[in-house]
Amino acid sequence: MAPPWPYKEGDVKELRPKHPANNKGLARLTLKELKQHYANIIRSQPEKPIVIGHSFGGMLTQLMLNNDLAAAAVAIHSVPPMGVLPYEFSFLKSVWKSLGLFTSLDETYLMSFKDWQYAFVNDLPLDIQKAAYEALTIPESKVVSRGALTSEGKVDFSKPHAPLLMIAGEKDHITPVHLNKRNFHAYHTPGSVVDFKLYPNHNHFVLGLPDWRDVATYVHDWLN
Repeated sequence: MAPPWPYKEGDVKELRPKHPANNKGLARLTLKELKQHYANIIRSQPEKPIVIGHSFGGMLTQLMLNNDLAAAAVAIHSVPPMGVLPYEFSFLKSVWKSLGLFTSLDETYLMSFKDWQYAFVNDLPLDIQKAAYEALTIPESKVVSRGALTSEGKVDFSKPHAPLLMIAGEKDHITPVHLNKRNFHAYHTPGSVVDFKLYPNHNHFVLGLPDWRDVATYVHDWLN
């Protein structure tokens, strides 16, 4: 299952309006509401699922795990939850616009192609960068992004939890290796499994890279 966020149902052409004020539902969505959305989906299943998420979804995965909603979890290039200080320049450069400081919270944020090049697809050929941008980028909620800076984005790293695998990429600008490792090392509960896997040549676009099957196979084998 890959359930979308509220207000993100549909394809990219439908979700990328001409004006950022066209989707006030998404614009005003909160992290609390987003967490509840996924918690409700998980609780509706006949058993606890394996939860896997990438980037902000990686942080959501950590939050679902922290609430004892996962049988196991995989956080891929996870944006760090509150309590893991992200001081790396590349992280700040990549995400500060998504917070929408000094802009209307009634309008969504759409990453520019230039910012996409730096944050997601660095070191890839230009034609692949452009194709990925057109195929995947959609408006986002600045309110949700800001929610990660509040108690709604907090993880209790000392709480026992189901097994967690954290994956990082050496060329990732949004969540560079040191930031991923601080997130990993924040967990300190004896008896709870936390593993870390680093891919040397991966940027933040890991799920769209040619060797994505290698990552999927590693995750599959780790879960087994």
